[in-house]
Amino acid sequence: MECGRQPGGDRTEELGVCPAAADPSFDGSNCGKNAGRMCWAVAGTFCEGKVQGSFTDKRDTCMDCDFFKQLQKEEGNADSDTKFLKFISENAKISFLNQLTYKCVKAGERFITQGESGDEAYIIHSGTCLSIVEKDGKLHPVSHRGKGDIVGMTSVLTGEPRYAHAEAETDMKLWVMNKAQFDNISREDPDLTAFLTELVANQFDSKRPAPERIIGKYVANDVIGRGGYSIVYKGVHTGLNIPVAIKMMRHDLVMNADFLNSFRNEAKIIAGLSHENIIRVYDIEERFRTVFIIMEHLEGESLRDMLKRLKTIPPMLAADFLIQICSGLDYAHEQKIIHRDINTINIFVQRNDRLKILDFGLACPPGTDDFFFGGAFDYLAPELFDGEPANQQSDIYALGITAYEMVTGKMPYPEGNAGTLMKMRRTQDVPDPAETVPDLPELLRRFILKACRINPDERYRNVRQALEELGPLARKTDSVCISPPRAKRKMTTLFLIYEDEYQQPLRRLLEEFSVKVKELGVDMKTADFRDI
Repeated sequence: MECGRQPGGDRTEELGVCPAAADPSFDGSNCGKNAGRMCWAVAGTFCEGKVQGSFTDKRDTCMDCDFFKQLQKEEGNADSDTKFLKFISENAKISFLNQLTYKCVKAGERFITQGESGDEAYIIHSGTCLSIVEKDGKLHPVSHRGKGDIVGMTSVLTGEPRYAHAEAETDMKLWVMNKAQFDNISREDPDLTAFLTELVANQFDSKRPAPERIIGKYVANDVIGRGGYSIVYKGVHTGLNIPVAIKMMRHDLVMNADFLNSFRNEAKIIAGLSHENIIRVYDIEERFRTVFIIMEHLEGESLRDMLKRLKTIPPMLAADFLIQICSGLDYAHEQKIIHRDINTINIFVQRNDRLKILDFGLACPPGTDDFFFGGAFDYLAPELFDGEPANQQSDIYALGITAYEMVTGKMPYPEGNAGTLMKMRRTQDVPDPAETVPDLPELLRRFILKACRINPDERYRNVRQALEELGPLARKTDSVCISPPRAKRKMTTLFLIYEDEYQQPLRRLLEEFSVKVKELGVDMKTADFRDI
């Protein structure tokens, strides 16, 4: 549309970069330098000489746009990995589609309603539609579907209520697949089932707003984290109104027995641990064809994100962090648990600079010989490459690399080639961190060099020994907190002066008011003063 608001465009200085081009939640969906393919979904785009409003405000105009119609046509012919019909061979397609019923939908018609139960999915023969999440009274477009795509598969696969609305942009012709037909596919064609399951997993991984999900006695709200095999939601225990984090295993990985056992193992292991420096697990739920681990909700950032923000951690604070990690690891090792994945991503820094060790998904008893060393490659001890089992010394090595990264802001072996990197770690001890940080305390320097020795026999015998050696630094550690500052807050004082006869009705009124203000994220405190 030649708006000039593409990155580097001639109107960006005046109007800024188009929000549709800058919105990271549409990663992988935007095509073209202006990201026009999804411009209808983003508020504040520039078209027809003016800044546009929200999706709800401009949807009629966008649906009638020549550029949008052109993109619709291209989308219908796209050779995308998400196209259901492209997955099926021509011979199988004819046989399969002949078993399905047919449905016609008019432009503007909502044929799937968020929150309702549903046991039918729709394969698009012609036309296009929008998937729209309704949240907090607002409509949020999350995806666009065209010829060959499948819509509504999530409910059929998981049994959950509908994840989003589906509204026809144009007249549509759909094949209808019910749950009984899907179950038949699952038995006869495991590959097709795996494909559909992966589509559902990708939908849950969307960076667009997610609807609330009821998981037993918990409600999951926004996505707050993503990992290789899980998605983490911020949630709440509905009965106790306690904030929680809900870690969901990706649906496609549930089909892999090894991943499923690892995920269950993580919940079982952490649930048996009770230490201030290890994240707590409250519960586990198995439903909707996946597994949910209910954990304590933490506020802060990963050590990796802190390093990105600060570049390095001041030596004395790094020592305090190490003492906390050692304390948690020592406790885990006493319980016969080796973490196997200590790194800056799996260390969480709370706002008061108190640390929690996360992700025990790879944890195992000492000496476990399962031919799988796993973990973040840059932190793996050299002996693990040779097939030696994980033990305390391999956790200590990973912690030493983490310490080196904290104080220097970089990895000790910068070589990017995996083969060369493995060779360097087998033959070269880590560089002296004092060469990069001249004022590094000697005890901290000694810890890093000893923890990272190539020969595990030259490292600390156990974490307790390392903790004792770092002990003197604990007494010198500054109590300065460098976590992200909390937003400034305000306080309003209200005095209610009343006779005794009004105490009970007033108390009920305050209880109702407390519920309302809590929904706004406001803390309410009350105090009684007698005989005024």
